[in-house]
Amino acid sequence: MSKEVPLVHIVDDEHAVRDAMAWLLQSRGIDSRGYPSGEAFLEVYRADLDGVVILDIRMDGLSGLEVLDRLMEAGATQPIIMLSGHADVPAAVAALKKGAVDFFEKPFSDNQMVDRILELHAMSLTRRSERTARLAVETRLASLSEREMEVMERMIAGRLNKQIAGDLGIAMRTVEVHRARILEKMGVRNAVELAAVLGRAGSREDAGR
Repeated sequence: MSKEVPLVHIVDDEHAVRDAMAWLLQSRGIDSRGYPSGEAFLEVYRADLDGVVILDIRMDGLSGLEVLDRLMEAGATQPIIMLSGHADVPAAVAALKKGAVDFFEKPFSDNQMVDRILELHAMSLTRRSERTARLAVETRLASLSEREMEVMERMIAGRLNKQIAGDLGIAMRTVEVHRARILEKMGVRNAVELAAVLGRAGSREDAGR
């Protein structure tokens, strides 16, 4: 399991709230960065930004919902927790429909907040690992020739070399050469491992197109 220190981005226009949250997180070994407005956070935001985002719904300037809309438009994948007062609960529920993963009503339980952040951090690490694996597979797929892709499609469908040769109108020896190159380029030993790699990476369907 990764020992990477969790990071939380606290977007709240109340200095006292940011400080209290930062102190709470620090007490549990969690790093944080504070932003006094949605605009300030959006200025530094990028798609590959690490960490969990805590976003207050009511802020001067852009509201939390407006910031959330912009993050969703940018394709944000970071877990986003909304902070709401009692009167903002309907808006917080709306935020969940827009893409936020959770909301906490003020005042909230410190332990529940930190536990949720740690849970989301672990989920983010898993998703990042999956994205890395998927990109690695896509890079390997891109190295295959058009003919190798045709052979691979039939390999993972369980077709034998003789059948593949008949399907494509090529010699069986040529299929054997293509098969060996495919396995080498994809970093696997056989068709079963190949199918498993493509399946885990979500690339099997794409590979067959």
